[in-house]
Amino acid sequence: MGRAIGFIGLLIAVAVGAVIYTKQAQSVSSGGASPKSTIESVGVRSDLMAIANAERRRLASDGKYVSLEDLRSNGDISMPSNKRGFYTYAVEVTENSFRVTATYSGNDPSAPRLLSVDQNMQVVTE
Repeated sequence: MGRAIGFIGLLIAVAVGAVIYTKQAQSVSSGGASPKSTIESVGVRSDLMAIANAERRRLASDGKYVSLEDLRSNGDISMPSNKRGFYTYAVEVTENSFRVTATYSGNDPSAPRLLSVDQNMQVVTE
């Protein structure tokens, strides 16, 4: 009798573990996005943060925000182009702020269409 209760307890623990694992796997999948678009969007987020950090360093050293081309030409960022995959980067600057955007031009419906970051250093998906 004691072995049967132990075996039933083991089965219940395995079932609970399987349910938890399934829920975690669903939350990681980014709402049904393909693995390729998920990987690409993670890289884009990293690029956006690198550009935003370069803008902040430039403000500290020169007292102003600058264009993406200026960041590249002065060696503040090491990106060879304004693109990553199907995303194109752009920087909008004013005297007191900046906004870096990545616009998606591919045909994957699950990929984020627009990612942006500003001087508050928060990546926003639109």
